[in-house]
Amino acid sequence: MAFSINNRRYTGSKTKLVEWIKSIIKDNCKDCKSFFDIFAGTGVVGGNMINEFKRVIFNDFLYSNEIIYKAFYLNTNYDLSKIVKIAEQYKSIDSKVLEDNYVSLNYGGKYFEYNDAKLIGYIRDDIEKRRNDLSEKEYSILIASLLYSLDRSSNTVGHYEAYFKGKNLRSSFKFELIQPAYLNENSIVEIYRKDANVVCKEIEADIVYIDPPYSSRQYSRFYHVLETIVKWDKPELFGTALKPKPENMSTYCSSKAIDSFTELVMNLKCKYILVSYNNTYNSKSKSSENKMKLEDMLNVLSHKGKTEIYEIKHQAFNAGKTDLLDHKEIIFFTKVGD
Repeated sequence: MAFSINNRRYTGSKTKLVEWIKSIIKDNCKDCKSFFDIFAGTGVVGGNMINEFKRVIFNDFLYSNEIIYKAFYLNTNYDLSKIVKIAEQYKSIDSKVLEDNYVSLNYGGKYFEYNDAKLIGYIRDDIEKRRNDLSEKEYSILIASLLYSLDRSSNTVGHYEAYFKGKNLRSSFKFELIQPAYLNENSIVEIYRKDANVVCKEIEADIVYIDPPYSSRQYSRFYHVLETIVKWDKPELFGTALKPKPENMSTYCSSKAIDSFTELVMNLKCKYILVSYNNTYNSKSKSSENKMKLEDMLNVLSHKGKTEIYEIKHQAFNAGKTDLLDHKEIIFFTKVGD
């Protein structure tokens, strides 16, 4: 089975909301040729805009998300037969005869079943050894395929804040390839891994879509296992959750969130702004509680241009026990300069 871009578990994924977002754009945005997904996350929203606009820009500061965008959307040639041949080799490996490696020594019997962990680590090492013989697209496809495959077999609720303890793990890992998106040869795709508040000063686009973090949960910590496997720097790990030293900590997950949002919006170079927002600020969980209030965001956007609010009922991805009754997804739509 080939994985599509939306075949992963990810907090805040907009997979079920893409058509609604597209309808708002279609009804309100005229004469636009470029779309900038500045907190791209899964890449689902930007990916669905590739056939709608000539130029689509993805940005996210996670290494794992960047390599996934390159795997699906980098508009360069690659040798599919080469990738399939390598994948078949990985599928034929007997994990029981493999030696221990970084993944099995650290995550075996915890985030993954022990033999699965040996195979995941072996494959990641092998991809790195092949790097000089692979194009950037081919390298990205293999690593993204590993991420999607291991996500299916991880001993977690869907993120890597913790793993289930005391569970009798069974081997379930199977390496499968992703299915890169079909791109028109004239499609312009740009991919960045930068702080949104920095890249907003460098990139101009007709439409900017903003889906920032809202809670205190740092995505770099939620998905630290994926980050480590992509970077393959084999860091020292700490604590029960086996996390490396903190990096890529977002101010949007702190009390400075509205200040960062204000700076971002004021520096945007665009005709239209769409901002996703949800009402988890009523959550009983402090870690799920929104760091930015709707009224404050509306005030910021209104200084940039005429702003309208669209809303729809939506069942958010919730890996914890927070009861999100009457949960709504909201889109702020701003026509800049009006």
